[in-house]
Amino acid sequence: MGELPVIDFSDQHLKPGSPEWDSVRTQVRQALEEYGCFEALYEKTSSELRKAVFEGLENLFELPLETKMKNVSDNPSHAYIAPHPNAPLYESIGIEDPNVAQNVESLTNSKSVGWMVEQMSEIDRMVRRMIVESFGVEKYMEEHMNSTRYLLRGMKYKAPNTSEKKLGSRDHTDKNIVTVICQGIQGLEIQLKMENGSLLNPIL
Repeated sequence: MGELPVIDFSDQHLKPGSPEWDSVRTQVRQALEEYGCFEALYEKTSSELRKAVFEGLENLFELPLETKMKNVSDNPSHAYIAPHPNAPLYESIGIEDPNVAQNVESLTNSKSVGWMVEQMSEIDRMVRRMIVESFGVEKYMEEHMNSTRYLLRGMKYKAPNTSEKKLGSRDHTDKNIVTVICQGIQGLEIQLKMENGSLLNPIL
């Protein structure tokens, strides 16, 4: 079973231009080139915060179906997605522009979720800045950073009522530049490339 690189973003000296920044930037580029992803450590996302966030999301999914269906969007994938025959174990709620506190709190009634969004967006901005710098195209930095819109997606997976293996979500590739995933349970499967070019699917 392959293992993803683990990169620590918690160093208080991690500022653009610092030796610490340059070191982490090198790790980020190497991980993305080799695996397309990595595990990020960030001390601001404590276990207590994670617990509060997932409690808030659990309350969100426990709302009546009629209430959840009111969460609509011009982009259907950003709205509420109920379980359906092709994905009976999967349920999802999207919150557009979650960096606007009111958008999050109006649905989750939880300040913890908004705080987690802030921390995850910090990691996103650091990673994207490092990517742009590593390719030497800093002149596009401001335009790129200002073009970002965030989407917070809460996903719930039900346990199957059978001993047979069941997928919660079909395999796919995210189309955006960076996706930050915070897991409440272990179960994400990612396709990695081995040294010999073959592929395997580790459970993280």
